[in-house]
Amino acid sequence: MRIVIGNLKEATHPDTLKAAFAELVSMFIFVFPSEGCAIALANMLTSDGAATPGGGIIAAAISHAFSFFVAVSESTNISGGHVNPAVTFGTFLGGHISLFKTILYWIAHLLGSITALFLLKIATGGLDTSSYALRGGETPWNTVNFMIVMIFQLVYTVYATTIDPKSGDMECIAPISIGFVVGANTLGGGSLYGAVMNPAMAFGQAVDSWKWNSHWICWLGPFVGDSLTFRHFQNLF
Repeated sequence: MRIVIGNLKEATHPDTLKAAFAELVSMFIFVFPSEGCAIALANMLTSDGAATPGGGIIAAAISHAFSFFVAVSESTNISGGHVNPAVTFGTFLGGHISLFKTILYWIAHLLGSITALFLLKIATGGLDTSSYALRGGETPWNTVNFMIVMIFQLVYTVYATTIDPKSGDMECIAPISIGFVVGANTLGGGSLYGAVMNPAMAFGQAVDSWKWNSHWICWLGPFVGDSLTFRHFQNLF
């Protein structure tokens, strides 16, 4: 483990602040359409008044994949295109970002998510946003295990396409690959357990709805997944 602490001077450097702001904007770009899709699906009924869960899951996966691809593409050259506290933590464990910068990124992620959901609430006339909660058919540890696997896939893809020095020129392929992983895991994890990969997005939803009962799961699963991913694959990159 090659942890870098950094210093206050680095944290206040214009380039660091610019990178953190890029992460805030990118998180906004990801959360606004993704949560907007969730709100639309929650209020969309078929002609006979029945919901369409199958089509809704596919629509949510596409929305997450496309918006995350765009968010990563726009911020990669400025901040590394993390757009997820779990991705930032994974790069921190690998020594690719300092602790001071990691904390700034996390603050930016949380503010970007809260801002997106606040403006979305205004834009929709006060419609309720989604918030993570156990569905009743699974235990918290079922969901934690699922999140660990999903974060492993996400962080491994980030390392392989953007951090690995042997990856070559993958400026276009990297955001697409990362977006596809997010979309695929939304389709799988979201349909089975409602599992999430982005703690910042879940935090914004919890702030908006003020429902915190299962929120700890949204942080424990991704961060454990980060630790296990780095532990087993640090020698590959």
